[in-house]
Amino acid sequence: MTTTKTADVEATTAQIKHMEAIGCDIIRVAVPDKESADAIAKIKENISIPLVADIHFSHQLALRSVASGADAIRINPGNIGSSDGVKAIAKACNDRNIPIRIGVNSGSLDKDILDKHQAPTPEAMVESAIRHIELLNKYDFDNIWISAKSSNVNDTVKTYRLLHEQTKYPLHLGVTEAGTEYHGIIKSSIAIGSLLLDGIGDTIRVSLTAPPEKEIEAAKAILKAIGLRSGLDIISCPTCGRCNIDVIAITNEVSKRLNELDIERKLDNKKDLTLAIMGCAVNGPGEASQADYGIAGGMGEGIIFAKGKIIGKSPMDKLVDGLMNQIQQQ
Repeated sequence: MTTTKTADVEATTAQIKHMEAIGCDIIRVAVPDKESADAIAKIKENISIPLVADIHFSHQLALRSVASGADAIRINPGNIGSSDGVKAIAKACNDRNIPIRIGVNSGSLDKDILDKHQAPTPEAMVESAIRHIELLNKYDFDNIWISAKSSNVNDTVKTYRLLHEQTKYPLHLGVTEAGTEYHGIIKSSIAIGSLLLDGIGDTIRVSLTAPPEKEIEAAKAILKAIGLRSGLDIISCPTCGRCNIDVIAITNEVSKRLNELDIERKLDNKKDLTLAIMGCAVNGPGEASQADYGIAGGMGEGIIFAKGKIIGKSPMDKLVDGLMNQIQQQ
């Protein structure tokens, strides 16, 4: 999701294009006023990925965003107001053949549902989502996506598992208000990763109190870790008393050089490249036998290997150079 003021077309477009370049597939923008809704048309002239308008409280802003060319609308039908407003949004989205994402959050449940369950439990979240589905269905709208996010990992996972069992709609996964970059990535990785490994979920967002590009990087890392996205993967040993090299410094240097070469973008999600950086020349190649290329340190010199086989030796001060040469020659 963008962090700029959506009405600032230049700044919002620049941020979206940056995130698009680093791997964002869908972008969501806040629409708190009519200027933001109207800006969508100009923003879409300069971006290539679908744009979702995030709406709260005003069905008029949703209608204005649809007219401006939004590719999808995110609403919480419970806070839009009258049923006539929801009906109008459903008709507008049907006419344009664009989806509505029902966004249920633990902090904004319907009062009667919250009173019934006494807390924003997974069962309460699911009941709220189903109520909103039925409301849209009432107006002959069925092009629906669902998100039901909590800041609690266990509640998030249970909620989505229940939705998977009880509904037929695509699910947008995420932990809301997950926290700082470090803690938020841990919480999001556990929740999103476990659900995706169970075959649950269609789109994801990693929500962080951090620059939005950090969300994209984390999302890509989660998808790569469970085999749903290709790209660069660095395997490095945790170090131990057998190490004769500074694995941490070498791994950081390799990462820095790969970033400078923009290797991730050049792979373009069409190819995997696995690199291994190991501290032990004896066991290194065997432990990282599936890596495309790797290096391992020894006493005074290191080795360069590919697919577990040694292809050369190098003085320690030239070891990273040797690895980078192999990568650039592939």
